[in-house]
Amino acid sequence: MAQDLYQQPDHYLLDELLTDEQKLIRDSVRAFVKKDISPIIEDYAQRAAFPSQIIKGLGELGCFGPFVPQEYGGAGLDYISYGLMMQELERGDSGVRSTASVQGSLVMFPIYKFGTEEQKKKYLPKLATGEWMGCFGLTEPNHGSNPAGMETKFVDAGDHVVLNGAKMWISNAPFAQIAVVWAKDEAGDIRGMVVERGMEGFTTPETHGKWSLRASATGELVFDNVKVPKENIFPTIKGLKGPLSCLSSARFGIAWGALGAGMDCYDTALRYAKQREQFGKPIAAFQLTQKKLAEMLTEITKGQLLNWRLGVLRNEDRATPAQISMAKRNSVEVALNIAREARQILGGMGITGEYPIMRHMMNLESVITYEGTHDIHLLITGMEATGINAFK
Repeated sequence: MAQDLYQQPDHYLLDELLTDEQKLIRDSVRAFVKKDISPIIEDYAQRAAFPSQIIKGLGELGCFGPFVPQEYGGAGLDYISYGLMMQELERGDSGVRSTASVQGSLVMFPIYKFGTEEQKKKYLPKLATGEWMGCFGLTEPNHGSNPAGMETKFVDAGDHVVLNGAKMWISNAPFAQIAVVWAKDEAGDIRGMVVERGMEGFTTPETHGKWSLRASATGELVFDNVKVPKENIFPTIKGLKGPLSCLSSARFGIAWGALGAGMDCYDTALRYAKQREQFGKPIAAFQLTQKKLAEMLTEITKGQLLNWRLGVLRNEDRATPAQISMAKRNSVEVALNIAREARQILGGMGITGEYPIMRHMMNLESVITYEGTHDIHLLITGMEATGINAFK
């Protein structure tokens, strides 16, 4: 079993910008990844299985909704701490980070932001510890980048509503106890609600045959005349503002997380290049190898600075959805490019499970698409630059 020897690249001494608490939190998650995730993740990815035994540890570390106040079971941390947590988890595996960021940003965040006091007290403490896991139902078979076209609907039936429709590409769906679901009411308004496992007509078939995020559980949400109590509906939020604010929170975590995957690929390639000898010297001594490594380190450093500044703005409640989109898009593109260059440095060994690079590369092919595709985020930035909406 390969030992996790990861050392974080920090060319611009960004650690000096972090508080002692933030560094302690990051280092705690890093130690957890090295001890409990790195030794097993390749096996689970090869078997396309989710390592459910890590849920308890993730909960104990506060990785589920760390920004949720302590009164509801969260850790009450700042957003840079949240970002650092996601960076370390995705350094281990994108699927693990997906599990945590879905739980925190797409399930706990909307319950905390839009839920009633009763909903917060009922769900958040159990979600924070991982006793309950959640998922987020927005994407549908016919509606991905255009969630406004969703077909999932519910009708009033007295003390409850009746929900019909389907969602797909849902992380955590196969084992989640609850789902935060977005659907249209009879007036055509988009509303959010909590659907619980065990409600008649609610099923979560698992998605098989994935080449990406193989250590993450993905499934569908199917609603066949599901009776949902009215007290499970978020009372005031209507329209796309609700789900899109959740996506902003998740995209923030992805911006940090994807860069973590890129950092892991760089660290792996750097160590390998120093050890691997060809033509009588380490391949790190060759100009083209150094060019690759120097460009990787430059892009990582730029991404770290971008993410840190975004974290400051998020802590001040000034980060805009467009700023978050830019960081998410940048980090995934940087990480994918680094993974591909790192794979070349490792040659044939780069495709084996002895090293994490090919697993990261395959995972990032999903990350570049979910929570807003690469092109959609480009258009969001384009709209900010020009003032013209290219979606219409």
